[in-house]
Amino acid sequence: MENPKIVALKAFRLFFRPLAQMLLRAGVNWREVAELGKATFVEVATREFGIRGRPTNISRVAILTGFTRREVRRLRDFLNNEDQESFQRMNYATRLLSGWWQDPDYVDANGQPRLLRRDGGNPSFESLCNRYSGDVPGSTILKELLHVGAVAETDDGRLEARSRTYIPVLMDPEQMLRSGKVLEDFGDTVAWNLHRDSKDPSRFERRATNTRISIEQVPAFRAFVEQEGQAFLEKVDAWLTEHECDDKDLDESGPADLVRLGLGAYWIEEPKNARNRS
Repeated sequence: MENPKIVALKAFRLFFRPLAQMLLRAGVNWREVAELGKATFVEVATREFGIRGRPTNISRVAILTGFTRREVRRLRDFLNNEDQESFQRMNYATRLLSGWWQDPDYVDANGQPRLLRRDGGNPSFESLCNRYSGDVPGSTILKELLHVGAVAETDDGRLEARSRTYIPVLMDPEQMLRSGKVLEDFGDTVAWNLHRDSKDPSRFERRATNTRISIEQVPAFRAFVEQEGQAFLEKVDAWLTEHECDDKDLDESGPADLVRLGLGAYWIEEPKNARNRS
């Protein structure tokens, strides 16, 4: 039988692929993911692995996660403070732009980023890179910043900062947060089914797929799903509305007796050669 840890890591790699795509499109680098991953490990270990319903103590969290007790304390402080700025500072491109907008050597008398020549001494884009871009070549960063519109070139060849942050593909923040919630809901269901007690009922999670469908059938399937899937979800919504508590019940029962209940549906489409990935 294969080692459960190896199987779990293989499953994580599959699950993480769409997340990596979303994060890369939003300009998130691996250092930021690693820091958030460590913090999330501590968060889950603290919340879910306590004894007799109490939060897990620091020593047990350290054992579960492999961090030192000092690191656990730091990450707990991070979670409590929600220090998102530390993520942005870790991204070289964003760090460079932040310096361009805030470093006294690179802003004018009005506090706005200076127009910079490409090369030469301070202030120039070259000197800005030397100060803020780590070991990433300035030409590489400039090419990317020009590509995403964070920097523009003026008619006289100087460089103008157009944005304080580096975002490779612009995405609507509300849509991104919604996507995270959808993945959380689905992940919670999968995790529940894997680790539930035998006396607890499983949560509904099913798929219907076929690997021998011509790509020409995709439009027809889309029309079928939009009609039948929407009709089913409308029935689910009607049932939930019919059985929701009214204001009088809420006043009597209080929020402790309520649950968020529902059902999600999602589209599956994968090119044939994608199934060969490991």
